[in-house]
Amino acid sequence: MLPKLILTDIDGVWTDGGMFYDQTGNEWKKFNTSDSAGVLFARKLNIPVGIITGEDTAIVKRRAEKLKIDILHQGIGNKLPIAQAICKDLGIALSEVAYIGDDIGDLELLKASGISAAPSNAPSYIQKYVNHVTKKAGGEGAFREFVEWIIESNGQQIEDLL
Repeated sequence: MLPKLILTDIDGVWTDGGMFYDQTGNEWKKFNTSDSAGVLFARKLNIPVGIITGEDTAIVKRRAEKLKIDILHQGIGNKLPIAQAICKDLGIALSEVAYIGDDIGDLELLKASGISAAPSNAPSYIQKYVNHVTKKAGGEGAFREFVEWIIESNGQQIEDLL
C-alpha cells in the first residue's frame, strides 16, 4: 500500500547533519539535489510531502518553498504530536504515513508511522526500529532512495513516473 503522506526530517536526512557558521553568524546547509526527485515522484503519485524538523531556519523554509513542499513545521522538539495533528487535518491514520528520520528526536514518530526508514549513517539503535535502512547516508540522496523504495515495494516502476 502506498502511503497517504510522506514526512521527513531534514538534518541528517536531506543533509549530512553538518552545520556551517561564518564569522557574521550566517548558517549554511548543504542539500543534495537528488532528493528533489523524491518529492517529484511523490507528487506524481499525489502523495503530499511534509517536513518536520527541530531546527528553525530560513534555509529550510527556502528549500521547502523551492520544492513546493506541502507541509512545513520547524522548531519542533516533539514530532509525534505534530504528525498526529497533520493526520487529523488530512483525515488519515499514522499507519498510512511514511517517515524517514535519523536520530533520537525522530524515534517516537518512526515507531508510530506505518512505514519508517533511517539513512545508513543513523545510529544502530535508531536503525533497529525502522522498516528500511537506506543504502545512502543522510545528505547523499537518502530521501529520494526512501521514496523510490516505497514505490518499488508497491510493485510500481520508477520509469513509469518519468
